[in-house]
Amino acid sequence: MDIELNLQNTKLELIQWLSTLDDASILEKIMDLRKREAKDWWNSISELEKQSIEQGIKEADAGKLTPHSNARKLYEKWL
Repeated sequence: MDIELNLQNTKLELIQWLSTLDDASILEKIMDLRKREAKDWWNSISELEKQSIEQGIKEADAGKLTPHSNARKLYEKWL
């Protein structure tokens, strides 16, 4: 819980600091950092995970779908 609280406090401190910035060059650097940090999740998963997702898409496109109600019954112990 302490870690979560510290993280929230750090975020709030950054938000407050950002709201007072008037230096465009610092804001540009922050935006560049944000763009570099925004990674496509597809590039971070394994080939096996990619193949599984692609197989699921093929099955869905072919109409091989399971109704949500059936899936919910199957997995309700984890929901």
